[in-house]
Amino acid sequence: MATIVDAHNDLLLELVLRERETNPFRGRWLEQLERGGVRVQVCPMYAAGEKRPREVALAQAAAFDRAVAENGDRVVHARTRAELDDRRLALILSLEGVEPLEGDAAAFDEWWERGVRLASLTWNYSNAFGGGIDDPEQGVTDAGRALVRRMGELGAIIDLAHASPRTFADVLELVPDGGVCVTHAGCRALNDVPRNLSDEQLRALAERGGVHGVMALVLTVGPDQPTLARFVDHVEHAVAVMGVEHVGLGADFIDQVLESEIAAASELEQATEEAMRLGGGTLAIRELQGPADYPRLLDALRRRGFDGERVDAIAGRNWLRLLRGALPG
Repeated sequence: MATIVDAHNDLLLELVLRERETNPFRGRWLEQLERGGVRVQVCPMYAAGEKRPREVALAQAAAFDRAVAENGDRVVHARTRAELDDRRLALILSLEGVEPLEGDAAAFDEWWERGVRLASLTWNYSNAFGGGIDDPEQGVTDAGRALVRRMGELGAIIDLAHASPRTFADVLELVPDGGVCVTHAGCRALNDVPRNLSDEQLRALAERGGVHGVMALVLTVGPDQPTLARFVDHVEHAVAVMGVEHVGLGADFIDQVLESEIAAASELEQATEEAMRLGGGTLAIRELQGPADYPRLLDALRRRGFDGERVDAIAGRNWLRLLRGALPG
């Protein structure tokens, strides 16, 4: 089976909620990831809109460290190229929005030392570093430019998921080739919502050597056709616009996390509630509910006419190329 690299899974949010359980990562996620053939999983920390974002992110970093420590026979924290090639499941720590820096670009060094290797400047909301999709005219700020420069010096990859069009364009002017990606989004030509990328953005990302992770939620795939076939349409469109070497996976399997948040009476983001309404109470498309369903996606790609080499590229090889080019040795 093809090697899967999944560029976005919010599982750390659930691990924090399940912290009193015995080895919650093994009980909730590890076997699913292994059944699905996932070899590399990017795990974002998320603290947008929180009053104490650094504290919230630190709790998620602790959950990540615990998952690695308790499952060291099967899991490795990949900070370097060598660890990326470990036989165990490689987990990569990332930031979905840099709110935990609390406005200080220099604070990214702390998170780099903790193992963060990818980061997006924003979630939907604008912050001290740049504009999110809720603020389409806001681009990168002076603090954001300083942060982009520092991330480039360290070798961290900038994720442009959730970025405003201005922020997207500004970052592409600043970042070195091979230092940028979009971990999870769809194609706007097939479903015209702000979370999806225009063809112009897809082409610009490819020109900078980036990878686009196609997202498997009803919100981005499209509420009129929330199917696996329509998800493959998004993959096919991205390949046609960017070239197969720039397309990967970033499914964002979030429903299991939301079930835990709802059980814990956590307040959901308005954007999340709207996405659930569009999906009829679920976020993921029905045929791709979690990582264990990835073999179903690979079969669908093959039925659509993608050959072995191209399936391998989309499944994981493109992300591995980008990561190996950026991570320290």
